[in-house]
Amino acid sequence: MASPKHEWFSRRAFFKLLGAAAAAFGLPVSLRAQTGQRKECNMKITRAGSQPSSKGPTDWFTGTVRIDPLFQTDAPARAQGATVTFEPGARTAWHTHPLGQTLIVTSGCGRVQREGGPIEEIRPGDVVWFAPNEKHWHGAAPRTAMTHIAIQEALDGNVVEWMDKVTDEQYEAARSK
Repeated sequence: MASPKHEWFSRRAFFKLLGAAAAAFGLPVSLRAQTGQRKECNMKITRAGSQPSSKGPTDWFTGTVRIDPLFQTDAPARAQGATVTFEPGARTAWHTHPLGQTLIVTSGCGRVQREGGPIEEIRPGDVVWFAPNEKHWHGAAPRTAMTHIAIQEALDGNVVEWMDKVTDEQYEAARSK
C-alpha cells in the first residue's frame, strides 16, 4: 500500500474527479461525493407533550375520541401518524386511505372491520393493515377503551376520505354472531 505522500492525488481531488465522471454520464451525485464533506441533515425531535391533543370531530367519529399527533413528515416524504384513544363504544366512520393505513394497538381492546368482512377483535401488540382505498372502520370494544397508533401517507395532499358513520346495528353485529 502506498504511503500518503506517494498517492497520485489527494482525497479531495478523487471526489472531484468522481463527481465529474458521474456528471458526464448523467448520474446523480451527492454533495458528499462532490466535495468529500458530509451533507447536512435536519434531524427533527418532537418532544412529548409539545403538540396539543384534539377531540375527534363528530363528523368522523361516534363517541369520545382523543387524537394526539405524533408526526407529519415534510416533502418529499408523505407519512403521518397519530395516537388515537377511543373510549368504550367509540369508533370511526367508514373511511378509506389512498395509500393504505397501518394501526398498531398499544392498549385496551378494540374492533376493526373492512367492508364485506367480519368484525375482528384487536388487542395490544396487534398490527392491522388496510390496503389502499379499502373501506373500513375501527374503534374500541363496547366496554373497554382502546388506543392505537395510526400511520398513513398522503397522496396529492389527501390522507383519508370519510364516509357514512358506522351505525349502532353495524357495530353491535359482532355480538349477534
